[in-house]
Amino acid sequence: MYVGRDMTELSMLPKSEWGKEELAFFHHSLQQMVPYLNQEGQVIHREIVEEIVNRGGLNSQNM
Repeated sequence: MYVGRDMTELSMLPKSEWGKEELAFFHHSLQQMVPYLNQEGQVIHREIVEEIVNRGGLNSQNM
């Protein structure tokens, strides 16, 4: 179970400052809600995915 900063706090930080657990948790959560996300939610999810890709993926030791 994820125990960490909530989206309110994280939304004030660039995705590059998010931890790998935060990226993974919110990616998974938003991925399950994709059909229901408004445009802002879709942008947030896309930015999370882009940061994960930039770090080499979720299974990468670089994260």
